[in-house]
Amino acid sequence: MRAIYLAQDPTLADFGRDPWWLVVGKVLFAFVFAVLATLLGVWFERRVVGFMQVRPGPNQVGPLGLLQTLADGLKMAFKEDILPRAADKVVYFFAPTISVICAVTALSVVPFGPMVSIFGHWTPLQVTDVSVAVLVLLACSSMGIYGIVLGGWASGSTYPLLGGLRSTAQMISYEVAMGLSIVAVFMTAGTMSTSGIVAAQGDATRVTVFGTEIPAPGWYAILLLPSFVIFFIAIVGETNRAPFDLPEAESELVAGFMTEYSSLKFALFMLSEYVSMVTMSAVTVTLFLGGWRAPWPITLWEGANSGWWPMLWFFGKVIMLVFVFVWLRGTLPRLRYDQFMRFGWKVLLPINLVWILVLSGLRSIEDWDTRGKLIAVGIPAGLLLLATLFWPSRKPQPRPTVQEQVNNRPHGSFPLPPMDLQVPPSPRTRRVVAEREPANTVAGPESREV
Repeated sequence: MRAIYLAQDPTLADFGRDPWWLVVGKVLFAFVFAVLATLLGVWFERRVVGFMQVRPGPNQVGPLGLLQTLADGLKMAFKEDILPRAADKVVYFFAPTISVICAVTALSVVPFGPMVSIFGHWTPLQVTDVSVAVLVLLACSSMGIYGIVLGGWASGSTYPLLGGLRSTAQMISYEVAMGLSIVAVFMTAGTMSTSGIVAAQGDATRVTVFGTEIPAPGWYAILLLPSFVIFFIAIVGETNRAPFDLPEAESELVAGFMTEYSSLKFALFMLSEYVSMVTMSAVTVTLFLGGWRAPWPITLWEGANSGWWPMLWFFGKVIMLVFVFVWLRGTLPRLRYDQFMRFGWKVLLPINLVWILVLSGLRSIEDWDTRGKLIAVGIPAGLLLLATLFWPSRKPQPRPTVQEQVNNRPHGSFPLPPMDLQVPPSPRTRRVVAEREPANTVAGPESREV
């Protein structure tokens, strides 16, 4: 029986049979994982961005600065909790908790590993799974935005309200593209269960493409490359991470939706952002990167996908995607709001719709292996999409000189300072110069230039 379970992927029939103490243990593990991922995620981001910007980052509190995030959390906990006079007290209080609860709830349907033995009970390393687990992930992602919107509205201030409205438009724009990317996944896998999607991305097989037999990878990040690219861009927009952090936008909205928050409520919003980043990374690993299955070189070892080892591969993939989140923040500038909305509605959405139609047509063709069709069409389509997104749209124009800018300024605009930057002296400077000059001496040009 033990050998059978080691080689068997979890199915829906394996859930709902655990004793109460095992269920409580799984729930606590998911919660502790979310909290520890936040603490380590903040430290990881500050260290990586510091390395990219050639500075040390946190390195004083604890070994390698590991306790710096804990110290910052204690500092926020002891700060004064200020309640704006015009705020809606009930909504203002519960808004941060909504974001945190929704982000943590999404981890309940994410598989961390296969069937394992815990104190003699065979159970999957997953809190629960349902036949529509992908819809649960979408619902948690959509509900998490309500915390940001309600927090901005309940603050009773202008900038938080603008940040909440931006978050609403952002969610509507990028939720559609993310949903269509997931459609491609369960069209290919034939199920909306997360454990079933991981099982469908099994070990590589050999398929025939245009008369040639080649090894076919199982990860949907390769087979459904356009969906993977669009999905990852969409989750960056969903989690309000740079370069899509427009609901915060410090240079435009002070701090956006959480401008009026302080102390533990501000810490909850910060917690929800990092939990959402880790959760969406775990969802991406589940849907596109094979879940807890080991990558190719490690699969040569027969026991790579059995026992507790798959948790190591799963956490490694999650850390890799979190690094990409941090990499984007340290590299790309924030988009303008009109560019952000245009990119979601006029670029990602049409491309995703066309790809879904192509995928549906490929599945309708008979006598042709599904993986072979996806390799022959999906990979070139994904590479073409990447080239379209990152290819420069136009040749950069030479920057005009300062004199050309002065000559081309519109008529009636504000006056410009002198081009030689010799600003006339201030009244105080004139008074000091006059006091130093003899009374019967007229100040010369040298003194006027002080």
